[in-house]
Amino acid sequence: MARLTAGIAASHIPAIGAAVDNGKTAEPYWAPVFAGFDWTKAWLKAEKPDVVILVYNDHASAFSLEMIPTFAIGCADSFQPADEGWGPRPVPVVEGHADLAWHIAQSCILDEFDLTIVNKMDVDHGLTVPLTLMFGQPAAWPCKVIPLAVNVVQYPPPTGNRCWRLGEAIARAVESYPEDLNVQIWGTGGMSHQLQGPRAGLINKTFDNEFLDDLTADPERLRTMQHIEYLREAGSEGIELVMWLIMRGALGTDIRELHRFYRVPASNTAVGHMVLEKTS
Repeated sequence: MARLTAGIAASHIPAIGAAVDNGKTAEPYWAPVFAGFDWTKAWLKAEKPDVVILVYNDHASAFSLEMIPTFAIGCADSFQPADEGWGPRPVPVVEGHADLAWHIAQSCILDEFDLTIVNKMDVDHGLTVPLTLMFGQPAAWPCKVIPLAVNVVQYPPPTGNRCWRLGEAIARAVESYPEDLNVQIWGTGGMSHQLQGPRAGLINKTFDNEFLDDLTADPERLRTMQHIEYLREAGSEGIELVMWLIMRGALGTDIRELHRFYRVPASNTAVGHMVLEKTS
């Protein structure tokens, strides 16, 4: 049977992808950011996940404001890097796991958790930057990826509790899939940042680090955090952190923190990163 073994949380800042693509990772500004992911790169080489369910938000690359699903799962065999205005990033095509994706869609929908099924979808930095941070610049990504897009762009985004429960439904789906697969789930986006208005550039280190602490110490607090608190404390784009709760909900109660990293600034945001392992 498939096994959900671990979860990773990480920011997906587009400037990180640009730094990699333009050979700037060793520059003093960027080097400390990439060093924070060295441990995870080595760990992943040993773990060798077969499939990653990658939770992210689309940035008007696949979905315009004309149509925004709250939750959308990519069920295709492959996903092309999106053109984000200056051309697609020079990264490998993302290979999907269509059979598992369809199984998750069916299981979640019959579990009364409706997902939008997407059979063709280009994927932007929200998905490709985390892959780059964890795997570097390979000729091909070393595992298959199931994209799970979440609306955190157009109000209303889902609540943290709804995201948590979706994670639980995904876990049930994975654990009922008959093929022997090592499956990880990654939650991306965040941490505190605001891109516009009088508070543009907002970063709240206290909020960010309390959020990281409570992913293990008090996840119930995060599960019930209201949208207005994200907006007030983490800025207008801080709501992306609800996507981390899909990952956290999927892992259940018995987990162990393996690695944590936090740094500001990177571009005009905070970088957060955590690796969690299921212990039962």
